[in-house]
Amino acid sequence: MSRSLALFGIGLVFGGGIGFLVAAGNGITLDGHDHGDPMAHGVAGHGTAHGEMKMGAAHASHDAIISLPAGTDAPRLDVAMIPDPVSGWNLQLMVQNFRFAPEHASSAHVPGEGHAHVYVNGTKIARLYGPWFHIAELPTGDNEVTVTLTANDHSQLAVGDKPLRQTMTVSVAP
Repeated sequence: MSRSLALFGIGLVFGGGIGFLVAAGNGITLDGHDHGDPMAHGVAGHGTAHGEMKMGAAHASHDAIISLPAGTDAPRLDVAMIPDPVSGWNLQLMVQNFRFAPEHASSAHVPGEGHAHVYVNGTKIARLYGPWFHIAELPTGDNEVTVTLTANDHSQLAVGDKPLRQTMTVSVAP
């Protein structure tokens, strides 16, 4: 029995150590950062009102806009809010000429890919890397749910002068 425990302990030490080395080698960390905290990015000033990048080429201000030319190959966004049969709502994003790219989140802009941001009553509640998202509950009354398509660097995507953004009102009875 003591030999099994010793081998188990050795496996944990080496397995965990190798796992951490592989994760670190691939840029995976266990710590997150708060977009509301400018110092989380290592600089004072997350961006400017004009959307200029102040930190580095890979992470733009959420206020920055990338305007794409209109045309048949321009990205499109449609959304639907479907009541869940058990609780809450299921938000569906229907995109065209756009690919969700979680592997490139927070990196440089690549045309045609990125992720979505979901806001409820003006507060960001999630970053989406796919077409479906479950919202467990909303406050009683009318709620404004907004979805935006963003580039990998979090810049707002627009076609011409129109942001790729959809807003809907969801009413919740008391």
